[in-house]
Amino acid sequence: MGSRADGPIQALRTGHEQLSSFVAQLPAHDLERVSAADEWTVAQVLSHLGSGAEISLATLEAALAGSGAPDGEFNEKVWARWDAMSPKEQAENFARANETLVRRYEGLDEATRAELTIDLGFLPEPLDVAAVAALRLGEFTYHTWDIQAAFDPAAVLAPGAVEHLFQPLGMLIGFLGTTGELGGRRVSLAVRTERPELSLGLELGEEVTLTDAPADPDGVLEIPAEAALRLVVGRLAPEHAPSGTRLTGGGVSLDELRRVFPGF
Repeated sequence: MGSRADGPIQALRTGHEQLSSFVAQLPAHDLERVSAADEWTVAQVLSHLGSGAEISLATLEAALAGSGAPDGEFNEKVWARWDAMSPKEQAENFARANETLVRRYEGLDEATRAELTIDLGFLPEPLDVAAVAALRLGEFTYHTWDIQAAFDPAAVLAPGAVEHLFQPLGMLIGFLGTTGELGGRRVSLAVRTERPELSLGLELGEEVTLTDAPADPDGVLEIPAEAALRLVVGRLAPEHAPSGTRLTGGGVSLDELRRVFPGF
């Protein structure tokens, strides 16, 4: 029958294979090319993903053992070790560390995928495997785009990951968005996506919230689903926006929406 975690875990495997193959054929000088993530080179993005894989694996193992999440000191030591690597080492070790993490997820049996909860150390309560795998998939997919967009401005998010990235969005949207740029205006938007087709609501008030589609919105955003995801993580600059993106009605402009979601 399977569990909700199966899809994100499969998408993690597909993403790993695709990014590892892409990175393996890069000449050394391209590892030092500036990525689409502000001020990070391609190698530094890989270092971030590799160190994140190590920390994610340690967090998963702690949950399986019934102990608490690794503390901040553990994370700091992992980051420092990766920061000290050369670009070539960062690329090579990324492939190994992420393969180990993905393989560990794949090795979880059906009961564990359905029943295990994982304390990430920075959220109020533990999450199930499906949610944690989706969070890792988001980090992996967005940073994969950072690398690919450095070589192709028309790059898009991996299609097999997109459907799974809306799952954690409701939990994250308040952290990703800030409405200070709107000067106190309250705006209700209907968001209609394609590939896949979704109908959502985006409420911009004191906070940013994701809702069901509003009955009487101030405006309508029509946008490919992968571009909607890139918008809320600060990766939809004009040069990276697909032609199918259209915002109609009043309340807010697309440029203002970009400032609501400055990215990470």
